[in-house]
Amino acid sequence: MVQRYDVVCIGRVGVDIYPMQIGVPLEEVTTFGKFLGGSAANVAVAAARYGHSSTLITRTGNDPFGRFVRLKLAELGVSTEHVGTDKWLPTPVTFCEIFPPDDFPLYFYRYPQAPDLRIEIDDLPLAEIVEARVYWATLTGLSAEPSRQSHAAAWQLRARRPHTIIDLDYRPNFWTDEAEATRQAERALAQCTVAIGNREECRVAVGETEPKRAAAALLERGIELAIVKQGPRGVLAMTADEEVEVPPVMVEVINGLGAGDAFGGAVCHGLLQGWDLRRLLSFANAAGALVASRLECSTAMPTEAEVFELQAGR
Repeated sequence: MVQRYDVVCIGRVGVDIYPMQIGVPLEEVTTFGKFLGGSAANVAVAAARYGHSSTLITRTGNDPFGRFVRLKLAELGVSTEHVGTDKWLPTPVTFCEIFPPDDFPLYFYRYPQAPDLRIEIDDLPLAEIVEARVYWATLTGLSAEPSRQSHAAAWQLRARRPHTIIDLDYRPNFWTDEAEATRQAERALAQCTVAIGNREECRVAVGETEPKRAAAALLERGIELAIVKQGPRGVLAMTADEEVEVPPVMVEVINGLGAGDAFGGAVCHGLLQGWDLRRLLSFANAAGALVASRLECSTAMPTEAEVFELQAGR
């Protein structure tokens, strides 16, 4: 019998090695914390924190960090049924520096290639992808083969079902050139119904940075719900007949790196709850702010009650 998950995510996973000293360059840091990381993993964890069944399609290395990833995913409520193991490639690790409020350099160790970019079509749980209430993928998954073909196969099966989400997560060091990222973004937008990106990611995907023009350009490509994150200016969302903009939620920022994934997980929750667009955006904005006020990413994902408390000013 097919397991129908509320949220199925595909893509990046790894281990975050984050400094315990804030405002200190890596060469001077003396202690680190080890956390589950990777955008797709973080979104799957966020969905689970809201009480949804979630699973992650990915690969790790055959090493202690790969075992750590599985243990933490399971501990945080995410099914590991579709987490494969690569025999040769190591599990990626990511270091960062923490200079609040807005400088968090990332250093990815994904060489010679990350296992999560080696997802094969045969790895895909096709029935679960089709039946998922929300299917989440990122632009990063299109940066290399065979992951690119696997993403295309999954989208072809879903055939633009509701809540087929593309996170326009663009990281230049994952791509040979920006033009290729733009081509692949066009390919993804032709298959999805929801698109989420910040202004720079929208520029890469559709050539627009002004939020309203960017959202309109996403709709022109067949997207039904376009969400443009504007950082300290809040967030804009647009559908064919509605436009909503909400202001940011002010918090004392510790580490902004998990905020986007917290926002994404909250969007999944709001869609599954059937909330109106303004309520969904306000909740997602608050979830992102809450995680920005914490050090880690995956284990910082909030519960619904915690987000409500922040929205209530507590």
